[in-house]
Amino acid sequence: MDISEPNTMRFRILCIAMYPSEDIENKVTQLRKGILELAILSALFRDTHYGYSLVRQMAVAGVLDLNEGTIYPILSRLAKEGLVQTEWVESKQGPPRKYYTLTDAGRVMCAALAGEFRSLVRLVEAAGQDNGLGQNSSSGKKAISPRQDHE
Repeated sequence: MDISEPNTMRFRILCIAMYPSEDIENKVTQLRKGILELAILSALFRDTHYGYSLVRQMAVAGVLDLNEGTIYPILSRLAKEGLVQTEWVESKQGPPRKYYTLTDAGRVMCAALAGEFRSLVRLVEAAGQDNGLGQNSSSGKKAISPRQDHE
């Protein structure tokens, strides 16, 4: 049994022993931060939102536990970067709400990041097919030969 095969129990135990849970959690947090920014830009690409409406919309997906304390710092940074503009609107159901809309620069950034994200997803899926993280590929693995430059 090869311990380098990701689908084996030995590989999983080795990963747990090598990487403390804090290290894994830090990496997961960093990954989520970037993707969450893209998710916010994508939501604003389709519609104008106030902070809590973004939290509700993203909670529908049920992927992450989100709250306003997570969303507002990102919105603030996006506004400072000129990717989002804000407008206070009176509410019939309480205090005024701060609505967020993508600027033209925000739309360009969203499209660029979404394209890059799709490329990265394809990269991870393609790489995973060869190491067992994607489809089960225990048979029919292809050997890659070194590139030969021709003059």
